[in-house]
Amino acid sequence: MSIAIMRKALTGVSGVPVTAYDGKGDVEPRITAQVYGRVAAAGIHNIVAAGNTGEFYALTPQEIRIVHEAAVSGVDGRAPVTAAIGRSLREAIGMARDAAAIAASAVMSHQPVDPFAAPSAQIDYFCNLADACVLPLIAYVRAEGFAVADIVRLANHGNIAGIKFATTDLMLLSRAIPAADPNGALFVCGLAESWAPTFTAAGARGFTSGLVNVAPKLSLAVHDALEKGDFGRARAIVNKLEPFERMRTKFRNGANVTVVKEAVTYAGLDVGPVRVPGLPRLDQHDREELHRLLEGWETDGDIRSDPGRQDAKAAG
Repeated sequence: MSIAIMRKALTGVSGVPVTAYDGKGDVEPRITAQVYGRVAAAGIHNIVAAGNTGEFYALTPQEIRIVHEAAVSGVDGRAPVTAAIGRSLREAIGMARDAAAIAASAVMSHQPVDPFAAPSAQIDYFCNLADACVLPLIAYVRAEGFAVADIVRLANHGNIAGIKFATTDLMLLSRAIPAADPNGALFVCGLAESWAPTFTAAGARGFTSGLVNVAPKLSLAVHDALEKGDFGRARAIVNKLEPFERMRTKFRNGANVTVVKEAVTYAGLDVGPVRVPGLPRLDQHDREELHRLLEGWETDGDIRSDPGRQDAKAAG
């Protein structure tokens, strides 16, 4: 996929599906492909395989390849598939080559988690990786401490389609966007629907979402409102999402994926628990609170649950 087409896709919603596990705790490719297929069928613009909501850091490199393959199979050409890569630079380059071999549309590099990483050297990591990739690269920026010049250097790289900006340093964002080449990388809100109005006001386009796993209609409604400049409607939808997103932040985001997986299971598709060190399952109180919220969304027509939901709920 050309970098121009990929940048266009990034102006939309970049959905990050969960990874399904079987009863032994192994990646279940068939159900994982189903998850990706549902997200694609909902009309999500860009689908990220093995992102953080897909538990990238809990997967082995071979399992990441399985998830990437399941994503390509499940999406079946209905949207770009961005294969998430990372770890050491050499491992990331190998993952990028594998992603190209299975016909992914682009790759997204997770930010290095090395405790001794230096800001400018992290930019070098992304740029060196982009140099080695045949696919367009999206750089996932999560850490603080970057200078404007660091971000501009990243944005101006010829093979970087976008920057998934996932910090709340809005001063840096608002300074970097006008300083970068307007024909360079697209700045994308990497903090999901809740932050999307604020990031859009600062000049970013598009946003990432884990909510698409269960309520893509709401994600797309936020995007539509922002594209039309209707910040009031966008804020009203974000307010509706607030209890769900707040629950995900529990235990310093340790329950982030857990809430999403519980919601997917509620909707009739058992995707298994979260791998440690994430919270494997919600406690009974939080499950009941989440179910009440989802029941309200279901009544409002914001989610569509499968017939098997009642059986899954009874089994829980």
